[in-house]
Amino acid sequence: MKIMETQKPTTEQILSMMKGAMDGKLPKAIALAGEVFPELVAEQARSSAFAMPKDGALEPETRTLIYLGIALATGSKACIEAMMNKAKMQQISKDKILETFKIARYAEATRVIGNAETVFQQIFDGTM
Repeated sequence: MKIMETQKPTTEQILSMMKGAMDGKLPKAIALAGEVFPELVAEQARSSAFAMPKDGALEPETRTLIYLGIALATGSKACIEAMMNKAKMQQISKDKILETFKIARYAEATRVIGNAETVFQQIFDGTM
């Protein structure tokens, strides 16, 4: 019995699909990876399909906004650019993008407060 192999897309095909999903603009890091580390591009595409399957529970707009918020919170400029390009293609409103920014900013501010627990505890205890 002969097992049929599924032909994998080429790096160029993957980059073209990515570009099409991001308003024709590919993050420079992904384009460069395609030149120097094509296996990474294939892995990134596989990871994207795993994290955001076409038949997933979340709407595409919601996924884009979540991804944008995480990119903002983690400082990933390439991801911010990619998700803004995707948001433009999806015609996501300015108000939704700004609300996503506010949520990410609030999460970061809350993280700083959480990180200050020792500071607050020592001041409270009078041990500083």
